[in-house]
Amino acid sequence: MMYPKIPLAQNLIEIFKQKGVQHIVISPGSRNAPLTIGFTANPFFNCYSIVDERCAAFFALGMAQQLQQPVAVVCTSGSALLNYYPAVAEAFYSQIPLLIVSADRPQSKIDIGDGQTIRQENVFANHSIYNANLNEEASEENDLKIQEAIFYAVSKKGPVHINVPFEEPLYETTEFLHGAPVLVDLIQKEEAFVLDKSFQEQWHLASKKMVLVGELAPSSISNKLIQDLASDPSVVVLTEKSSNLHHVQFIDKIDTLITPLNEEELTILKPEILLTFGGMVVSKRIKSYLRKFQPQAHWHVDELRAYDTFGALKEHFVTHPNRFLAQLYAHPLEKQSDYASIVLEIWNKKVQKHNTYLKEMPFSDFKVFEYISKHLPNHFQLQVSNSSAIRYVQLLDFSSLTSIYCNRGTSGIDGSTSTAIGAAVKATSPVCLLTGDISFFYDSNALWNNYIPRNFKIIILNNSGGGIFRILPGHEETATFNTYFETSHELTAEYMAKMYGLSYFEACDFETLDSVWNTFIAESTPSILEVFTPEKENDKVLLRYFKTLN
Repeated sequence: MMYPKIPLAQNLIEIFKQKGVQHIVISPGSRNAPLTIGFTANPFFNCYSIVDERCAAFFALGMAQQLQQPVAVVCTSGSALLNYYPAVAEAFYSQIPLLIVSADRPQSKIDIGDGQTIRQENVFANHSIYNANLNEEASEENDLKIQEAIFYAVSKKGPVHINVPFEEPLYETTEFLHGAPVLVDLIQKEEAFVLDKSFQEQWHLASKKMVLVGELAPSSISNKLIQDLASDPSVVVLTEKSSNLHHVQFIDKIDTLITPLNEEELTILKPEILLTFGGMVVSKRIKSYLRKFQPQAHWHVDELRAYDTFGALKEHFVTHPNRFLAQLYAHPLEKQSDYASIVLEIWNKKVQKHNTYLKEMPFSDFKVFEYISKHLPNHFQLQVSNSSAIRYVQLLDFSSLTSIYCNRGTSGIDGSTSTAIGAAVKATSPVCLLTGDISFFYDSNALWNNYIPRNFKIIILNNSGGGIFRILPGHEETATFNTYFETSHELTAEYMAKMYGLSYFEACDFETLDSVWNTFIAESTPSILEVFTPEKENDKVLLRYFKTLN
């Protein structure tokens, strides 16, 4: 087997192998040639070539999202590295392990006018868990930094940056290793979590408790604990679609409940204790509500972080929700409360109005999302882009067998397609990306990718612009609004699909959507379904929906 001749490159590659980092996404370049040569020559590694660094980083993030293991991205020196930043920030806030490996010139070549050089060291410091700035020569110190980076990516669930300086020549190879790196065992100490009895007492004595669940991987919470929450008459559980948490007693369309409530109902809903777990929450309405109707105490359960989202955070329980809930309900007390029954009665009335409106709803973004929710096969995983797409998904019923993911760490539109393709490469089920037109075109380089699975699907809702801006306050039909906010356009994905070899389907009304759906789903090659909806009607349909719920 051939190795790069540079000892530092040899050591990094061998440490990655010993620590089980198997998936390497490489963006072609020259300064990273020693790493590219080493990774691609070693059969242990699965290597992927993605030219666009921003797409490469989100592709790696999608893989890591599915594997829950670190995936590495490797780039050359200079501005290439900066293109990783959106995915680095997303990984930081979504707690996804990502290894950023940047090749660099030696320190003596920085800031002297040499080509393709920037100040790469610590460039992600605000959004990284750990930064390993290596020296040019192989050393025990460098070996330790590389291993600490991998350790922190796993234990702290986030992005780390390894900056590796190389001097030319870069392409020389050898049949021999210069020596073995110094390996160390870095062990995360797990302290036993014991819930103080005072918190159990507070919980069981309170008559109004709200549980708000953000983004979670499927099957994160045990069925017994789900049933414990559902059976507690003093508990109301609100779940985001990306929580992948299901029970008939849980309220899974938060905005449908919150938006039309009157002042008396909002007061009734106000909890004494708010318990949250999971990742970021999509619903702006529930955030606004809980900031105005603050609970007496907000408890957050997470192994790493807690955000004071509602200005009422009192406790951060540093443990997994399963451990916390198991101890919370280890000795449940019978609590007399009508909180859940009253809220669920209000909820059921909203659901009836919701169902009535959906039956009468005209062709629009909302109607297309409803159609997808009813017809997407259960075995598909759903990746959803940001802005309007995830907000419509929040309002609809999807099968409990459908896993739902969305990049809600930073809520950006910039890497949704790349993330979905990366996820599809490692997912155990077929993946469908549900996206808006602006998000799709913004990340169109994601299709410049040789690894798209044959059963991967993309559904684009093309409403000729950023439809979410028509829903937000301040919308006026002016040239400024259309150009600088909505970003009106007349683009379609048809020729892009042809360029990248994807099958293409289109629909412009309910009849054509229904006529092409089964063929689109059955298509045995990567496929795009583009649905054109009425640009100036979508916001009206949605706003009428919320008025109807009153």
